Amino acid sequence: MSKTLQSIRGMHDVLPADTPAWQWLETAARELLAGYGYEEIRMPIVEQTELFARSIGEVTDIVEKEMYTFEDRNGDSLTLRPEGTAGCVRAGIEHGLLHNQQQRLWYMGPMFRHERPQKGRYRQFHQIGVETFGMDGPDIDAELIILTARLWRVLGLKDVRLEINSLGSTEARAAYRELLIQHFEAHAEVLDEDARRRLHSNPLRILDSKNPAMREVIRSAPSLLDHLDEASRAHFEGLQALLTAAGIEFTVNPALVRGLDYYCRTVFEWITESLGAQGTICAGGRYDGLVEQLGGRATPAAGFAMGLERLLALVEAGGARPPAPKPHAYLALAGEGTQAEGLRLAESLRDALPGLRLVVNGGGGGFKAQIKRADRSGADLALIIGESELAEGTILVKPLREAGGEQQAVPRDGLAEFLRARIG
Repeated sequence: MSKTLQSIRGMHDVLPADTPAWQWLETAARELLAGYGYEEIRMPIVEQTELFARSIGEVTDIVEKEMYTFEDRNGDSLTLRPEGTAGCVRAGIEHGLLHNQQQRLWYMGPMFRHERPQKGRYRQFHQIGVETFGMDGPDIDAELIILTARLWRVLGLKDVRLEINSLGSTEARAAYRELLIQHFEAHAEVLDEDARRRLHSNPLRILDSKNPAMREVIRSAPSLLDHLDEASRAHFEGLQALLTAAGIEFTVNPALVRGLDYYCRTVFEWITESLGAQGTICAGGRYDGLVEQLGGRATPAAGFAMGLERLLALVEAGGARPPAPKPHAYLALAGEGTQAEGLRLAESLRDALPGLRLVVNGGGGGFKAQIKRADRSGADLALIIGESELAEGTILVKPLREAGGEQQAVPRDGLAEFLRARIG
């Protein structure tokens, strides 16, 4: 007996009962972004491995441990995209979208990371990413945060909070990096294995450690906010003023550094306590040096990404899961010659009533079996064509959700208007 095949661990099917919630979330985001003037871009899910090594950073967890990388038949090293920003920048450079231009772009789709699957964190997960190019002021940083705050209102999310920080310029961060190394070297005995590994390659990431044994040494570390360059300080103060004017509450978290090397100046996270340890539902910031780093002209840039699985979990935790749309009507066909008439009638109804959700019985079956199928479908009405209705030019309409609702015969040429009045 052959082995039953199953999905790959950490990669899940989205079943018909769940797809309405996904469609609802995706539509809400798509409409909101269009309202702010953002345009969709669609990139491949496979890129050259070098793209992610150069952009994300070779000493990050993503590149070191989590990427799905393989050689194709030509011997080229390719990688399933672990995030979307690098691919979006690559596309912008390749197609001439960035130099001396302003762009507001967004994308949606699967990302891939080989990590331990847990609730809200999967090996194939889905993100909406938003990227802006050509705008260097704090106003676009504020816009990105303000539009996400509006999305939370649209989705009915209440238990979310905003944390922001500034990583300063590359030069200021390099000087701060040396101070941080000195501080942690003086407390090497309390550093865990991960922190020791990162000490000289990426010491800022130690600030993001969740190890309670290191909490005090992290708390006593020098603050990057005390070592910002003047331009970055003014930018950060400008952002805070704009958020305050817009009524957006926030907390400045000096330990917020993000996990990717390309960030500079503004970084932010939207966090919830409702999903356990995996509490970040949206994160982003500025990456002004990335376009030049990947071969383009120097271009200011900022963006964010949000995980759809976590957002849906948060929506469901708040009891706001949208109902699956049910058919308006189910067309039952019983008797000689009714199938051809049924299919013809169904198409004429769809022409007359855009948006009509009509299921036509398939696979035959007796009258009682078809009515049971109609009831299980969730339809409000059963439309019945038997041999007598076929001969008389009528359709029998049977209410399925009304207590005491009586069935009635409706002339075939008046059915569309009957349904329009009945279901809108």
